Amino acid sequence: TPVAKETSPRAVFERLFMAGPAHESEAARRRRLARRRSILDVVRGDARRLAGVLGGRDREKLEEYLDGARELERRIEQVERSEQDASDWGLDRLPAGTPGDYAEHITLMGDLMALAFRLDLTRTCTFMWANEGSNRTFPMVDVRQGHHHLSHHAGDEAKVDSIRRINRWQNEQFASLVDRFANIEDEAGGSLLDDTLLLYGGAISDGNRHNHHDLPIVVAGRGGGAEPGRLVDHGTRTPLCNLFRSMASAAGAPLERFGDSTGLARL
Repeated sequence: TPVAKETSPRAVFERLFMAGPAHESEAARRRRLARRRSILDVVRGDARRLAGVLGGRDREKLEEYLDGARELERRIEQVERSEQDASDWGLDRLPAGTPGDYAEHITLMGDLMALAFRLDLTRTCTFMWANEGSNRTFPMVDVRQGHHHLSHHAGDEAKVDSIRRINRWQNEQFASLVDRFANIEDEAGGSLLDDTLLLYGGAISDGNRHNHHDLPIVVAGRGGGAEPGRLVDHGTRTPLCNLFRSMASAAGAPLERFGDSTGLARL
């Protein structure tokens, strides 16, 4: 069953951090939000009692959980308290906790993903820049025409340059996310990135021709024994699903077949 996307940082935060406490009803949750009380206020007593019986490392992990959750909660509240410009989205009003600034939105969602992995609240996550065929503009890199429109550039160098600027900006956002994973220490003294695989890419290599071959794909991290820092040419017409199968195997969930896979890709 497909999992519906979630674009609201507030909704993602609540799904990750506000499922408990079990005794808090929906009505109580709404009253707490209306009073601007933190979810941590509700569990503070339980957290204090738990910290008293935990060992040093586990107590640190609990503090990381609470501090990280509260810092993100404050940022979302700051967005909710300020008036957000929805014009860039083509909307009259944005969902609660959603920044009007696209770059800020991307950063906030990335921080939610990183914290969820850090606290082991999830083992997998997918993220899309926008809907398929999106005509979002990118004023932060002086691109005022829609992305999808520009992808059908017909060789127009000005449009090609705009696509390059969009690609560069998106690559920088992904690099920033990788840095966040690299700067989170794991229990073994390495980094969260050492235990993770981050795949970045798209389904079309040339938007002008709708070419689905020779896709540029980036895999970051050392999860499952992957060897980063290499440029790998998998040859012509190698299914991308081979890479997906290899990633599943690296995560301890080997698959006999996935989509149109014909084998495994080297990680």
